[in-house]
Amino acid sequence: MPPVDIGDRLRSLPGGSAVALKLDPREYADHYFAVLNATLRDVGSETNAHTVYVAVTSPAAFVWTLAQALDVPRERISFVDAISHIMMNYSNPLENATYVDSPRALEEIMLRVEFLLRKFPHPRSIVVIDSVNSLAIHNPPELLSEFFHILLNNLKSRSVLTLVLETSDEEQSGVEQMLNLVVDETIDVARAGR
Repeated sequence: MPPVDIGDRLRSLPGGSAVALKLDPREYADHYFAVLNATLRDVGSETNAHTVYVAVTSPAAFVWTLAQALDVPRERISFVDAISHIMMNYSNPLENATYVDSPRALEEIMLRVEFLLRKFPHPRSIVVIDSVNSLAIHNPPELLSEFFHILLNNLKSRSVLTLVLETSDEEQSGVEQMLNLVVDETIDVARAGR
């Protein structure tokens, strides 16, 4: 059964925190929905909150369908979609999304996140990056490390709560080691609440 207290843990974090949310690949669907529930509905629906969701694994249209099932209001979420173009899933662009050609366009992703944070200024800004593993498939480790270092430090300085989804096996991967250098905390979704 998916953990139920992730939302409480995330709500208690101050702005400027950067958190990795580790999902078990064997229970990915349950963990992913639990994380969306916690990030988009629980934290993202707080008063004066706005979420910028960086879609690298699943297209924004799919995430938006799940967000609607969680009763997330359209004005509380916007998307930077870096996967729809290469998946050829771009026929019906969302009004609340901005599209990037490829997950390789890391600088463009940073600029779009910055644009949306300025366009929707809120006291409680949240950025969700889905996921570090997908970005690692498309980018060399050194470039990805630099991207996360710059992006997360910038978001921390602006008091933005940043949540990075990560799928991890038992062994610690190079991606996980890199992420541990830039996040403040890692929440293992499989073990949360137990």
